[in-house]
Amino acid sequence: MGIAASANLITLFIFYEALTISTFPLVTHKGDAKAKRGGTIYALILMGTSLALLLPAVIGTQVIAGTTEFQVGGVFPEGTSLLATSILLFLFAFGIGKAALMPVHPWLPNAMVAPTPVSALLHAVAVVKAGVFTMLKVVVFTFGPSLAAETPASTVLSWIAAISIVVASIIALRQDNLKARLAYSTVSQLSYVTLGAMLAVPMGIIGGGLQIVMHAWGKITLFMCAGAIYTIAHRTKVSELDGLGRTMPWVFGAFLVGSLSIIGIPPMGGSWAKFYLMAGALDSGKAILIAALIVSSILNIIYLIPVAVRGFMKPAANPDDDAHIATLRGKHLWVIIPPVITALGSLFLFFFAGGIVDFLAPILPGGLLP
Repeated sequence: MGIAASANLITLFIFYEALTISTFPLVTHKGDAKAKRGGTIYALILMGTSLALLLPAVIGTQVIAGTTEFQVGGVFPEGTSLLATSILLFLFAFGIGKAALMPVHPWLPNAMVAPTPVSALLHAVAVVKAGVFTMLKVVVFTFGPSLAAETPASTVLSWIAAISIVVASIIALRQDNLKARLAYSTVSQLSYVTLGAMLAVPMGIIGGGLQIVMHAWGKITLFMCAGAIYTIAHRTKVSELDGLGRTMPWVFGAFLVGSLSIIGIPPMGGSWAKFYLMAGALDSGKAILIAALIVSSILNIIYLIPVAVRGFMKPAANPDDDAHIATLRGKHLWVIIPPVITALGSLFLFFFAGGIVDFLAPILPGGLLP
């Protein structure tokens, strides 16, 4: 809430660091060697990028613009050197480590050692969304869309974001551990928001804002489904899920709905974010970047849909074990209900996306559209 309500970069920086410190114990919750290693990587990367890159960017903004206050249209005076703004934009982009833009992303997959509810919090709601929210806020209210579009760094960073989208999807495709697959998927999906910000046109920025909301609902559904599968069936690998969907139909059905939203298939909420981002790429004259979004969607299909297909369509590897699991469903009702609710949210958001667009429109000088 402090990050969201911050009126200037200094306040944002303080709460941004507080979020890292407060979530560190959650990552290391299990207390074993893997948890400690994951927590160490988590803290070193997030604190390191903040102190080495983000803090100098905040100081540089104060020196050049004379203020760190957020303002519609940006704070830099007319005639500010594009070289200086390019350097600052690079510092912000990689200093905001929670946005997981490659190559400062390794903290995110390493944080999957945390318990699944924590993973859902980190990878879908609090930490990663604080990162991409900060990225969007800095571009819109510190640089302003007009200056960001003129700054050469925005073009370079949009390509880095596009590469991150595709590369992280390819890595996700190769993961058999379900949480690891979802973690790399998150790295890819977060770069959608960075791409929207760096396009620096209204449709792209609104698309990035929509992606924050739509991805949160879809990805928290997937992580809670992974948690339900582990809690009830004690299975963590995609290759172990054959036939389990017939035993846990609500969980795997919710996973399928969440997957369709992440992929961006109507009538799921995630489809609107991709539509706006594609329109933004066209408006910015970078239509070629649409290819990254299309390739990513195809890869999303390849690494997400097989989870539900294996669960519903393939014969069970151990029918007796699955029969025993079926008897446990009633004892774990409160593990099953939450992902079903969030899956329904991903569906409903398709029909209520207009309200989110109207809410976001005032952040842009002159509104969203002529």
